[in-house]
Amino acid sequence: MSVRTSKQLLIAHDILAKIKSQQYPVGTYLPSESQLTQLYGVARETIRKALQQLANLGIIQPIKGKGSLILDYTRYNLPLSGITSFQELNQIQDMHAQTRVLENHPGQIPTYFAQHGVNPQEEVIVLQRLRRINGQAIVLDQDYLLTSLVPQVPERAAQNSLYEYLEGQLGYEIAYATKEVTVETPTDRQRELLQLAVQDTVVVVRSLTYLADATLIQLTESYHRPQTFKFVDFARRTKI
Repeated sequence: MSVRTSKQLLIAHDILAKIKSQQYPVGTYLPSESQLTQLYGVARETIRKALQQLANLGIIQPIKGKGSLILDYTRYNLPLSGITSFQELNQIQDMHAQTRVLENHPGQIPTYFAQHGVNPQEEVIVLQRLRRINGQAIVLDQDYLLTSLVPQVPERAAQNSLYEYLEGQLGYEIAYATKEVTVETPTDRQRELLQLAVQDTVVVVRSLTYLADATLIQLTESYHRPQTFKFVDFARRTKI
């Protein structure tokens, strides 16, 4: 966890823990920003960022003039509109997930991304990681990092937080990503790793992640057990 984000993540995690323990019951409002600022002894901007993370996850809904309404949820939430690392989600939602690194080596651009405008001759580091909660495999992440920007990924970074390595150690500014979500039949290997039944499908999120100067740095294919997660987004009405 980086110094830049640690306070807001810890606060978001603590608020979520209080929601789970029903100290803040579903259907009620969280304390005001002023009260939370006093409670945690931090700047109001830090509180706002923590609340925004919970809103992005579909855990609370800000209502103008009233505060943050606590919503009901039964599964772990994955935001589609933001760029949040699995490690950050793990910390905020108290998933107690473990990561097993399966692959970390030079490789090739997969067919999907080559068909979507990525140069198939680009050299990449292939990073495959299996995520588990309570011993059950829930997510298979396959990342491809362009070696022109990321020549290698240390095992510690692969095991813990890739974004902490990219932002905190390499100094990159990750800005935005494009994402596509599909439901697919898993391969035999994916079915084996995720411990899926023959009839099970997987929810696949494919994304291209860019730096602030629009340079592509990362390609990702994430395969999820649909029973474990729900995917949330925050949409604003735009008149055309």
